[in-house]
Amino acid sequence: MNYLGELSALLTAFLWSGTSFAFSSAAEKIGSLQLNINRMILASVFLIATIFIMGYDFDLSNSQFTNLVISGIIGLVIGDSFLFKSYQMIGARISMLLMALSPGMSTLLAFIFLDERITLLGMLGIFITITGIALVVLERNANSKYTVTGLGIFYGVMGALGQSAGLIFAKFAFTEGHITGFVATFIRVFSSVIIFLPIMLLLKKYKNPYKLFNKDKSAFGVTLIGTILGPFLGITFSLIAVENTKVGIAATLMSTMPIIMLPMVKYIYKENLSWRAILGAVIAVLGVALIFLR
Repeated sequence: MNYLGELSALLTAFLWSGTSFAFSSAAEKIGSLQLNINRMILASVFLIATIFIMGYDFDLSNSQFTNLVISGIIGLVIGDSFLFKSYQMIGARISMLLMALSPGMSTLLAFIFLDERITLLGMLGIFITITGIALVVLERNANSKYTVTGLGIFYGVMGALGQSAGLIFAKFAFTEGHITGFVATFIRVFSSVIIFLPIMLLLKKYKNPYKLFNKDKSAFGVTLIGTILGPFLGITFSLIAVENTKVGIAATLMSTMPIIMLPMVKYIYKENLSWRAILGAVIAVLGVALIFLR
């Protein structure tokens, strides 16, 4: 039996886990705002190269284009800026666990704006996810260099909400007609660069990336690694997963990120993980599974 879809989904989870650590390190070195812009510029280069190499076209309507642009601004500019601030304040593990709220938020927003009904199983999944996240967020770790604060949690939740709202607008575009995934991603990313970069330049909030990275070459390294693993390869393998297996199965396997990240933080950040933290991560993923498999 061919397990290409399932294996691709698991690989996506590993890629996004690596991305979270790379971007967490990059945010500490250059700041969340600088990181957000630079990774979108790099991602645009990788995506447009892929589009031309694969021969994809940009055949889409004005409304599809508009919805993708709005999706990019809400999800990539606003949502990810909050997420990166969360990285800085409370670290990658808890920030990404808070992002497990996104499926529940997406389900609720889809019910409101797309009239997608929430089943009892879906509601149960939302509750279980929040319970699992709460177990981990409330966990105290003496060896962690991060302190869980209310503001850090707020940033993480807003990051999840931004991603969810961005997905709703992307869904508006996809329901109108087929769009190649790489093309849709490029429009979201590049339009965000076009809108976000000039504003930051006018406000003098964006530093010269050449000078910045020349001063700290390791910052460029982790930014590049995070971009390749996340917006580029992560998206690629997530699309392969969705194409080759059921969406619910693919989404569930890709949501195993929190479990994958636990051994990573133990060996990278030398954190001692309690059974409550491990149990919370497992419960959160089970909740996400219920939401997608409802």
